[in-house]
Amino acid sequence: MPSPSPAPSAGSGNLAEQLVRLTRRMHRAQQHHLARLDIAFTPAQSRLLRIVDHYRGTPPRMADLAERLEVVPRAVTTLVDALEANGAVRRVPDPANRRVVRIELTDTGRVALGALRSARRAAAEEILAPLTAEQREEFGELLSALVDGPGRHH
Repeated sequence: MPSPSPAPSAGSGNLAEQLVRLTRRMHRAQQHHLARLDIAFTPAQSRLLRIVDHYRGTPPRMADLAERLEVVPRAVTTLVDALEANGAVRRVPDPANRRVVRIELTDTGRVALGALRSARRAAAEEILAPLTAEQREEFGELLSALVDGPGRHH
């Protein structure tokens, strides 16, 4: 008979709330830095740009993006439509199968992605400022253990 899973500690609810608050704070700080650059992307659009950039060489298909984002293909179409309207991505036919559409970053999209990354780094720096170098390193290791460790769900 499997042993019962341990009951959550009394502090786990508080820890969950702190994680949510930290995530929100990070998002607000990033949006603040982006506003100064006059760049406005939703978190989902930002993530899609990062994913498209991840595909070096052959641009991803819409189905690839839906899988990576863990959303239905229609949601990807909406995101791509908005990013295409902003000039950040473009649809290109697959040279091997013209019925397949691939999504690639434009020069505008690459500049925007650089600004998004810069805003994220600035936001993180702002939030982590009270921590010492040693605390930052330990915090990074703890986050890596949570993000990359056992029990990770895709």
